[in-house]
Amino acid sequence: MNLSKREFLHVLGAASVAGMSLSRYAEADAATAQRGLYDIPRFGNVSFLHMTDCHAQLKPIYFREPSVNLGVGGMKGQWPHRVGEEFLRSAGLRPGTPQAHAFTYLDFERAARRYGRVGGFAHLATLVKQLKASRPGALLLDGGDTWQGSATSLWTRAQDMVDACKLLGVDIMTGHWEFTYGQDRVKELVEKDLAGRIEFVAQNVKTADFGDPVFKPYVLREINGVPCAVIGQAFPYTPIANPRYFVSEWSFGIQDDNLQQMVDEVRAKGAQVVVVLSHNGMDVDLKMASRVRGVDAILGGHTHDGIPVAIPVRNAGGTTLVTNAGSNGKFLGVMDFDVKGGKVVDFRYRLLPVFSNQLVPDPEMEALIQRVRAPYEAQLSEKLAVTDTLLYRRGNFNGTWDQLICDALMEVQGAQIAFSPGFRWGTTLLPGDVITRELMMDQLAITYPYATLTEMRGEMIKTVLEDVADNLFNPDPYYQQGGDMVRVGGLTYTCDPAQKMGQRISDMRLNGKPIEADKTYKVAGWAPVSEEVRNQPGIKPVWEHVEAWLKAQGGRVGPRRLNTPKLVGVQGNPGIAAA
Repeated sequence: MNLSKREFLHVLGAASVAGMSLSRYAEADAATAQRGLYDIPRFGNVSFLHMTDCHAQLKPIYFREPSVNLGVGGMKGQWPHRVGEEFLRSAGLRPGTPQAHAFTYLDFERAARRYGRVGGFAHLATLVKQLKASRPGALLLDGGDTWQGSATSLWTRAQDMVDACKLLGVDIMTGHWEFTYGQDRVKELVEKDLAGRIEFVAQNVKTADFGDPVFKPYVLREINGVPCAVIGQAFPYTPIANPRYFVSEWSFGIQDDNLQQMVDEVRAKGAQVVVVLSHNGMDVDLKMASRVRGVDAILGGHTHDGIPVAIPVRNAGGTTLVTNAGSNGKFLGVMDFDVKGGKVVDFRYRLLPVFSNQLVPDPEMEALIQRVRAPYEAQLSEKLAVTDTLLYRRGNFNGTWDQLICDALMEVQGAQIAFSPGFRWGTTLLPGDVITRELMMDQLAITYPYATLTEMRGEMIKTVLEDVADNLFNPDPYYQQGGDMVRVGGLTYTCDPAQKMGQRISDMRLNGKPIEADKTYKVAGWAPVSEEVRNQPGIKPVWEHVEAWLKAQGGRVGPRRLNTPKLVGVQGNPGIAAA
């Protein structure tokens, strides 16, 4: 794609079209608000709708955006590493508006109570149908992390989400957490349940022995007479970020050389529009866009960045637009292309917040959700406690939900220190909300949930922290393997993200005393990637410990004191909220 200076202005102005005047419809019924807010004018002749990282959330939820999202190296201060006021300034959005609430953490509790929940598949289905009706031939693309993240998805082994996505009208998808159900289950669902309905594409997943493709690398579709290609890019570090034994016969990786071959191949077959459906994470997508020619847009996921603009990246073949559509069903991306003379000449991109109160739920989807939840309703709705504080997860270093998990694991298991993985998924609760088993499981529902108690020397504790910090803050995006910093209970430390591997973590202390390299400490954790752990006698899933702790709190859970590291060298970074 080659964009003129005039066309580049669309990038800068794209956020304004997401500037929905929700306040005008605050008192209106949902049908009226839906017509006013989501009647998005059609543009061009080729359209893609894009959702990603819904993490199995079938019902409307709250989800707080991060107040810390640091970029390092060349990414410092760039999209997607802008939060709060800096985010609003960069996107041209006004503080105190519904958009400010959707895209930032600012004044979250008050705004959440005012504007209500977001997402929900019944509401998303209504929006998808409306947009597809106004854009004949539009394809709905799902960027993955769809089958994991809730109790019912875990208990049904993803069947609830597969059925919901078929009804939603997903056309093409790729994956990441899907693979944690194991290669046999994934193949079963792809080859049977999705067959003829949803194409599962991943150019970078091969057999470990002979390097044969496991899934289709791409799909060719004609939209309004225009040949289009969608190439799949699954999460490249699945065997590292998640247990290798789930996908022991498959290999992954970024594989941008092979991606270039796929782009060249579909172009040779006549594709006039080429998009990559990616689960790389936005920093990786931005680098990939600079290296691979012939891609019109990368519709990305994994890092949960809700970015209201399409970022143009120059490469040897022209320009590639890079997007990321948030998480938890909170947003729906709309990419419209105007294709003339066999190539894209213009575009419009919008990232629409899905405000549940302003959309009439689709009755067919609502019935399906009720049906799949019915066998589990008593388990899901059991009250465990009431929270006196905002419980959220998202952020580079810690969130109150993970602090609660660390506190619970230390107390229940008698540990001095606790580690909780830097997962980005997990819904938000407002002060006064009941913590049900369902809402607890929104933070814990994985297929390798084992809680561990390990004796660990001080030098090993530092090694763990250094390894995770390098994963997050390596200046080369291709060495960033997903997730946020491991959350820590008990232990305090200092972190300098700009330092090199092995030099980012310092001043580790326990109860004010320095951690000694040769001393052994009791460390609680969960979600081990080692296969041996699941066979240890007496091993329990983490939710049993957390549920027991919640029930022992006398009905209420007080505010969590966030244990975050002292940060060095980040003053003035747009990726961290001002103190």
